[in-house]
Amino acid sequence: MATTATAHQTKWWSGGKSPFNMEYGKLMMWYFLMSDAFTFGAFLISYGSIRFSQNFWADPNVVFNAFPGAGHANLPLAFVSVMTFILIISSVTMVLAVHAGHKGDKAGVTKWIAWTIVGGLAFLSCQAWEWHHLITGEHAVLVDGHVELIGQTMRANPWGKLVEGQAVVDALKNTSHDNLVSLVSMHDHTTSHDVLSAMSNDALINKLDVAELHIREKGPVAFGGYFYGITGFHGFHVFSGVVINIIMLIMTQKNVFEKKGHYLMIEKAGLYWHFVDLVWVFVFLCFYLI
Repeated sequence: MATTATAHQTKWWSGGKSPFNMEYGKLMMWYFLMSDAFTFGAFLISYGSIRFSQNFWADPNVVFNAFPGAGHANLPLAFVSVMTFILIISSVTMVLAVHAGHKGDKAGVTKWIAWTIVGGLAFLSCQAWEWHHLITGEHAVLVDGHVELIGQTMRANPWGKLVEGQAVVDALKNTSHDNLVSLVSMHDHTTSHDVLSAMSNDALINKLDVAELHIREKGPVAFGGYFYGITGFHGFHVFSGVVINIIMLIMTQKNVFEKKGHYLMIEKAGLYWHFVDLVWVFVFLCFYLI
Protein backbone atom coordinates (compact mmCIF):
# COMPACT_ATOMS: atom_id res chain seq x y z
CA MET A 1 0.00 0.00 0.00
CA ALA A 2 1.55 3.30 -1.10
CA THR A 3 1.42 6.36 1.04
CA THR A 4 1.79 9.90 -0.16
CA ALA A 5 3.65 12.45 2.00
CA THR A 6 2.21 15.92 1.86
CA ALA A 7 4.61 18.84 2.48
CA HIS A 8 3.16 21.40 4.82
CA GLN A 9 4.49 24.96 4.63
CA THR A 10 3.72 27.31 7.50
CA LYS A 11 2.59 30.77 6.45
CA TRP A 12 3.65 33.29 9.07
CA TRP A 13 1.60 36.08 7.55
CA SER A 14 -1.88 35.65 6.13
CA GLY A 15 -3.00 39.26 6.04
CA GLY A 16 -2.40 41.86 3.35
CA LYS A 17 1.10 42.98 2.48
CA SER A 18 3.81 41.17 4.43
CA PRO A 19 5.70 43.43 6.84
CA PHE A 20 8.88 41.54 6.00
CA ASN A 21 8.61 42.19 2.28
CA MET A 22 11.48 44.72 2.19
CA GLU A 23 14.71 44.83 0.24
CA TYR A 24 17.58 43.51 2.36
CA GLY A 25 19.85 46.55 2.09
CA LYS A 26 17.06 48.92 3.05
CA LEU A 27 16.20 46.81 6.08
CA MET A 28 19.85 46.79 7.17
CA MET A 29 19.98 50.57 6.81
CA TRP A 30 17.03 50.86 9.20
CA TYR A 31 18.81 48.57 11.68
CA PHE A 32 21.94 50.71 11.46
CA LEU A 33 20.01 53.94 11.95
CA MET A 34 18.24 52.45 14.96
CA SER A 35 21.57 51.50 16.58
CA ASP A 36 23.01 54.94 15.76
CA ALA A 37 19.96 56.59 17.33
CA PHE A 38 20.70 54.69 20.54
CA THR A 39 24.28 56.01 20.45
CA PHE A 40 23.21 59.62 20.04
CA GLY A 41 20.52 59.11 22.66
CA ALA A 42 23.09 57.82 25.16
CA PHE A 43 25.34 60.82 24.51
CA LEU A 44 22.52 63.33 24.94
CA ILE A 45 21.15 61.64 28.05
CA SER A 46 24.65 61.70 29.55
CA TYR A 47 24.94 65.39 28.68
CA GLY A 48 21.55 66.12 30.23
CA SER A 49 22.44 64.33 33.46
CA ILE A 50 25.58 66.46 33.86
CA ARG A 51 23.88 69.63 32.66
CA PHE A 52 21.08 69.53 35.21
CA SER A 53 23.30 68.37 38.06
CA GLN A 54 25.24 71.66 37.93
CA ASN A 55 24.22 74.81 39.77
CA PHE A 56 25.40 76.94 36.84
CA TRP A 57 25.73 76.26 33.12
CA ALA A 58 26.76 78.28 30.08
CA ASP A 59 23.99 80.48 28.65
CA PRO A 60 23.53 79.66 24.90
CA ASN A 61 22.49 83.26 24.22
CA VAL A 62 25.91 84.38 25.44
CA VAL A 63 28.03 81.57 23.99
CA PHE A 64 26.50 81.48 20.51
CA ASN A 65 25.95 85.16 19.75
CA ALA A 66 28.54 85.74 17.01
CA PHE A 67 27.97 85.99 13.27
CA PRO A 68 30.59 86.05 10.48
CA GLY A 69 31.32 89.60 9.38
CA ALA A 70 29.14 91.16 12.08
CA GLY A 71 32.05 92.15 14.33
CA HIS A 72 31.05 92.40 17.99
CA ALA A 73 27.31 92.56 17.28
CA ASN A 74 25.24 90.54 19.74
CA LEU A 75 23.15 88.16 17.61
CA PRO A 76 22.10 85.23 19.82
CA LEU A 77 21.55 81.96 17.93
CA ALA A 78 21.45 83.74 14.55
CA PHE A 79 24.32 81.77 13.03
CA VAL A 80 23.19 78.37 14.28
CA SER A 81 19.74 79.16 12.86
CA VAL A 82 21.38 79.61 9.45
CA MET A 83 23.16 76.26 9.92
CA THR A 84 19.87 74.57 10.77
CA PHE A 85 18.14 76.15 7.76
CA ILE A 86 20.91 74.89 5.46
CA LEU A 87 20.54 71.35 6.80
CA ILE A 88 16.75 71.41 6.43
CA ILE A 89 17.01 72.63 2.82
CA SER A 90 19.51 69.85 2.08
CA SER A 91 16.95 67.36 3.38
CA VAL A 92 14.40 68.81 0.94
CA THR A 93 16.81 68.41 -1.98
CA MET A 94 17.43 64.82 -0.88
CA VAL A 95 13.69 64.14 -0.99
CA LEU A 96 13.60 65.55 -4.53
CA ALA A 97 16.53 63.32 -5.53
CA VAL A 98 14.73 60.22 -4.21
CA HIS A 99 11.53 61.29 -5.97
CA ALA A 100 13.43 61.72 -9.24
CA GLY A 101 14.93 58.25 -8.74
CA HIS A 102 11.47 56.73 -8.41
CA LYS A 103 10.63 58.20 -11.82
CA GLY A 104 13.91 57.04 -13.33
CA ASP A 105 14.93 60.65 -13.97
CA LYS A 106 18.73 60.56 -14.16
CA ALA A 107 19.09 64.31 -14.74
CA GLY A 108 16.86 65.06 -11.74
CA VAL A 109 18.77 62.71 -9.48
CA THR A 110 22.07 64.25 -10.56
CA LYS A 111 20.86 67.80 -9.96
CA TRP A 112 19.30 67.28 -6.55
CA ILE A 113 22.07 65.03 -5.22
CA ALA A 114 24.58 67.71 -6.24
CA TRP A 115 22.60 70.36 -4.32
CA THR A 116 22.43 68.05 -1.29
CA ILE A 117 26.21 67.75 -1.38
CA VAL A 118 26.52 71.53 -1.54
CA GLY A 119 24.22 71.84 1.48
CA GLY A 120 26.26 69.32 3.46
CA LEU A 121 29.53 71.08 2.65
CA ALA A 122 28.00 74.44 3.57
CA PHE A 123 26.90 73.06 6.95
CA LEU A 124 30.35 71.63 7.64
CA SER A 125 31.95 74.96 6.71
CA CYS A 126 29.64 76.77 9.13
CA GLN A 127 30.48 74.31 11.89
CA ALA A 128 34.20 74.74 11.21
CA TRP A 129 33.82 78.54 11.54
CA GLU A 130 31.85 78.15 14.78
CA TRP A 131 34.48 75.87 16.32
CA HIS A 132 37.32 78.15 15.21
CA HIS A 133 35.56 81.20 16.66
CA LEU A 134 34.94 79.50 20.01
CA ILE A 135 38.43 78.01 20.34
CA THR A 136 40.41 81.08 19.27
CA GLY A 137 38.08 83.64 20.85
CA GLU A 138 39.37 85.79 23.72
CA HIS A 139 37.03 86.02 26.69
CA ALA A 140 37.90 87.78 29.94
CA VAL A 141 37.97 85.27 32.80
CA LEU A 142 38.92 85.74 36.45
CA VAL A 143 41.68 83.24 37.28
CA ASP A 144 43.52 83.27 40.62
CA GLY A 145 42.88 86.95 41.25
CA HIS A 146 43.80 88.27 37.79
CA VAL A 147 42.17 88.43 34.34
CA GLU A 148 43.11 86.04 31.58
CA LEU A 149 41.83 85.86 28.00
CA ILE A 150 40.86 82.32 27.06
CA GLY A 151 38.74 80.55 24.47
CA GLN A 152 36.27 77.68 24.76
CA THR A 153 38.30 74.47 24.71
CA MET A 154 38.02 70.95 26.09
CA ARG A 155 39.88 72.04 29.22
CA ALA A 156 38.63 75.59 29.74
CA ASN A 157 35.16 77.11 29.86
CA PRO A 158 35.04 80.93 29.96
CA TRP A 159 31.25 81.06 30.45
CA GLY A 160 30.99 81.03 34.24
CA LYS A 161 29.22 83.45 36.57
CA LEU A 162 29.68 87.19 36.05
CA VAL A 163 32.14 88.96 38.34
CA GLU A 164 31.21 92.51 39.31
CA GLY A 165 32.24 95.43 41.52
CA GLN A 166 35.46 95.66 43.48
CA ALA A 167 36.51 92.13 42.55
CA VAL A 168 36.90 93.25 38.93
CA VAL A 169 38.92 96.34 39.90
CA ASP A 170 41.26 94.28 42.04
CA ALA A 171 41.66 91.67 39.31
CA LEU A 172 42.58 94.31 36.73
CA LYS A 173 45.35 95.63 38.98
CA ASN A 174 46.90 92.15 39.04
CA THR A 175 46.48 91.57 35.29
CA SER A 176 49.48 91.50 32.96
CA HIS A 177 50.21 94.42 30.65
CA ASP A 178 49.59 92.38 27.49
CA ASN A 179 46.19 91.22 28.68
CA LEU A 180 45.23 94.79 29.62
CA VAL A 181 46.21 95.95 26.14
CA SER A 182 44.05 93.20 24.62
CA LEU A 183 41.12 94.11 26.87
CA VAL A 184 41.29 97.76 25.90
CA SER A 185 41.68 97.01 22.18
CA MET A 186 38.55 94.82 22.33
CA HIS A 187 36.49 97.84 23.44
CA ASP A 188 38.45 100.77 21.95
CA HIS A 189 38.83 100.43 18.18
CA THR A 190 40.09 103.99 17.67
CA THR A 191 43.50 103.59 19.31
CA SER A 192 46.21 101.53 17.64
CA HIS A 193 47.77 98.53 19.33
CA ASP A 194 51.20 100.20 19.37
CA VAL A 195 49.86 103.24 21.22
CA LEU A 196 48.09 101.05 23.76
CA SER A 197 51.25 98.99 24.31
CA ALA A 198 53.16 102.15 25.21
CA MET A 199 50.67 103.12 27.92
CA SER A 200 51.06 102.22 31.58
CA ASN A 201 48.84 99.69 33.34
CA ASP A 202 47.03 102.42 35.29
CA ALA A 203 46.33 104.37 32.11
CA LEU A 204 44.96 101.24 30.44
CA ILE A 205 42.73 100.45 33.41
CA ASN A 206 41.36 104.00 33.34
CA LYS A 207 40.29 103.48 29.73
CA LEU A 208 38.19 100.46 30.70
CA ASP A 209 34.55 100.59 31.72
CA VAL A 210 34.22 97.90 34.39
CA ALA A 211 30.48 97.49 33.71
CA GLU A 212 31.10 96.63 30.04
CA LEU A 213 33.91 94.10 30.52
CA HIS A 214 31.63 91.17 31.39
CA ILE A 215 34.41 89.35 33.23
CA ARG A 216 33.35 85.86 34.27
CA GLU A 217 34.55 83.01 36.40
CA LYS A 218 35.49 79.72 34.79
CA GLY A 219 32.47 77.55 34.05
CA PRO A 220 32.04 73.75 34.23
CA VAL A 221 34.73 72.05 32.16
CA ALA A 222 32.28 69.37 31.03
CA PHE A 223 30.52 71.83 28.70
CA GLY A 224 33.40 71.92 26.22
CA GLY A 225 33.89 68.17 26.19
CA TYR A 226 30.23 67.43 25.56
CA PHE A 227 29.78 70.24 23.02
CA TYR A 228 32.78 69.37 20.86
CA GLY A 229 32.25 65.63 21.34
CA ILE A 230 28.58 65.48 20.37
CA THR A 231 28.57 68.18 17.66
CA GLY A 232 31.79 66.69 16.29
CA PHE A 233 30.22 63.22 16.21
CA HIS A 234 27.25 64.67 14.35
CA GLY A 235 29.59 66.56 12.01
CA PHE A 236 31.35 63.27 11.23
CA HIS A 237 27.98 61.82 10.24
CA VAL A 238 27.32 64.81 7.97
CA PHE A 239 30.77 64.35 6.41
CA SER A 240 30.06 60.64 5.90
CA GLY A 241 26.73 61.54 4.29
CA VAL A 242 28.46 63.93 1.91
CA VAL A 243 30.93 61.21 0.90
CA ILE A 244 28.07 58.74 0.36
CA ASN A 245 26.19 61.27 -1.76
CA ILE A 246 29.29 61.97 -3.84
CA ILE A 247 29.55 58.23 -4.52
CA MET A 248 25.84 58.17 -5.44
CA LEU A 249 26.40 61.09 -7.82
CA ILE A 250 29.31 59.35 -9.55
CA MET A 251 27.34 56.11 -9.86
CA THR A 252 24.39 58.03 -11.33
CA GLN A 253 26.57 59.73 -13.92
CA LYS A 254 28.10 56.37 -14.88
CA ASN A 255 24.60 54.92 -15.47
CA VAL A 256 25.03 52.26 -12.78
CA PHE A 257 21.44 52.65 -11.61
CA GLU A 258 19.99 52.81 -15.11
CA LYS A 259 21.63 49.47 -15.89
CA LYS A 260 20.14 48.00 -12.69
CA GLY A 261 16.75 49.38 -13.61
CA HIS A 262 16.15 51.16 -10.29
CA TYR A 263 17.54 53.91 -8.03
CA LEU A 264 17.08 52.09 -4.72
CA MET A 265 20.56 53.08 -3.52
CA ILE A 266 19.51 56.74 -3.67
CA GLU A 267 16.64 55.96 -1.32
CA LYS A 268 19.01 54.25 1.14
CA ALA A 269 21.34 57.25 1.07
CA GLY A 270 18.31 59.45 1.62
CA LEU A 271 17.35 57.52 4.75
CA TYR A 272 20.80 58.14 6.20
CA TRP A 273 20.73 61.85 5.30
CA HIS A 274 17.30 62.39 6.84
CA PHE A 275 18.49 60.65 10.00
CA VAL A 276 21.44 63.05 10.23
CA ASP A 277 19.06 66.00 9.86
CA LEU A 278 16.72 64.60 12.50
CA VAL A 279 19.54 64.10 15.01
CA TRP A 280 20.57 67.74 14.53
CA VAL A 281 17.15 68.80 15.83
CA PHE A 282 17.90 67.15 19.18
CA VAL A 283 21.49 68.44 19.27
CA PHE A 284 20.18 71.94 18.52
CA LEU A 285 17.63 71.63 21.30
CA CYS A 286 20.07 70.41 23.94
CA PHE A 287 23.00 72.77 23.28
CA TYR A 288 21.53 75.89 21.73
CA LEU A 289 18.07 76.26 23.26
CA ILE A 290 18.11 74.75 26.76
